[in-house]
Amino acid sequence: MRVLVTGGAGFIGANFVLRTLAQRPDVEITVLDKLTYAANPATLESVADRIDLVVGDVADAALVDRLVAAADVVVHFAAESHNDNSLADPSSFVQTNLVGTFALLEAVRRHDVRYHHISTDEVYGDLDLDDPTRFTEATAYNPSSPYSSTKAGSDLLVRAWVRSFGLRATISNCSNNYGPYQHIEKFIPRQITNVLAGVRPKLYGDGLNVRDWIHVDDHNDAVWTIIERGEIGETYLIGADGEVNNRTVVETILELLGQPADAFDFVTDRPGHDRRYAIDSTRLRTELGWQPQYLDFRSGLSATIDWYRANPDWWQPHKQAVEANYAGTERVIG
Repeated sequence: MRVLVTGGAGFIGANFVLRTLAQRPDVEITVLDKLTYAANPATLESVADRIDLVVGDVADAALVDRLVAAADVVVHFAAESHNDNSLADPSSFVQTNLVGTFALLEAVRRHDVRYHHISTDEVYGDLDLDDPTRFTEATAYNPSSPYSSTKAGSDLLVRAWVRSFGLRATISNCSNNYGPYQHIEKFIPRQITNVLAGVRPKLYGDGLNVRDWIHVDDHNDAVWTIIERGEIGETYLIGADGEVNNRTVVETILELLGQPADAFDFVTDRPGHDRRYAIDSTRLRTELGWQPQYLDFRSGLSATIDWYRANPDWWQPHKQAVEANYAGTERVIG
């Protein structure tokens, strides 16, 4: 099987490549990645001789067409995905998430290639903290940021191409991922590397915003389950029942690193900050038989901390630039 992985040098995509090669030696992988700031080719160094890494833009229609023509399956991870960045400049989110997806869909349509589209639970908006419900495949889209709105738009493009052109495609919407090789601008690795660097973690607003955490390996195992057993044209939600509020996450990181649980600072909340995400993955589990392996968030978080502590050469070169981007935008409160 020849698999084209877009965004395969980013966090989830690179973990998908590493896990696939470890578990499926018969799979040949081509990675298409623009190698923006969020990608790190060092993540793929251990498998460099087993993949074809193509540096390019997913919105480059001619390049995409050539790569898709040589593939049996396309797995589309490539996306601009950081909410803060989408608020500062939405243009790259429109270009990558919408125009890039359009280029892929047209190539897949021309060459009749199986396509799987990676999306996010953020397309559904948010839930109240005391709401007993969770997102399902039937939940209406209600995005609240340039990031989530462009991801919602890309999902709708896939659905339209399935209905209008008979595309052999599936979609998955996943909850928040954590694990090794995640860019340190993201919430969990930023807090971990702050503590390791002797910097107090920062917590938006009151810290009660809830995210539904899933280990990246569980996510990628679910993606393969959908590729192999999912019904064409359908959407599947991927989640591991990992609802935890941001304050608890920071306190747990501090405790696991031997620091006082209150050794963090509250900073001003970001605009449009979604309150709670929660995924109901019943359909994926009952119809396709997938089950998460990382059921204890605390132990998964501990393993993730161990990885960042053991791999400073991977993240330290980027730490100063990341924190410089936040300088002046986070006012300590309380």
